[in-house]
Amino acid sequence: MTRTFSPKGLAAAVWGVAGMVAFIGSALYRIIPLGFGAYHYPFTTWHWVLLWTWVPAMMWAEGYRGFHQSFSPMFAARARYLAENPKPLHVALAPLYCLGLFHATRRRMISSWVLVVGIAILVALVRMLEQPTRGIIDLGVVMGLSIGTVSMVIWAFRALTRDTFEPSPDVPPSE
Repeated sequence: MTRTFSPKGLAAAVWGVAGMVAFIGSALYRIIPLGFGAYHYPFTTWHWVLLWTWVPAMMWAEGYRGFHQSFSPMFAARARYLAENPKPLHVALAPLYCLGLFHATRRRMISSWVLVVGIAILVALVRMLEQPTRGIIDLGVVMGLSIGTVSMVIWAFRALTRDTFEPSPDVPPSE
């Protein structure tokens, strides 16, 4: 037996998930060429060591630990909560809502905002690197984000098709 939501609620949840997938997809579209651009430069032993340690580390740390075990379940729970409780502002800003940037517990909002600001700072710092080091870093990010995006979609599908879903949406206690 699967859970059913109102058309408005389901559309809101789908918008939240699709919006985040599109946002991450846009980032991937921009950094994939930079990542593969690293191969047009000569690699030293240091670059090969960085490539073969950084990329698997990002797949595990960002893709599996960061997304699959932490962010994606919360994101999916918020998409499900949005499907069950579609409010106009939350629906309009569904990707940001699912990300936990507003209408969340204090802890969730702090975590989400720190994550967003931290990522922006890291992006700015990585842009200062020269090739092929920048490309190698970008390849690790591409792999981590790719795994993370697939994880978000899988978790969201589970959240929206099952009768029960355990991860917390981290909404304020008054709700």
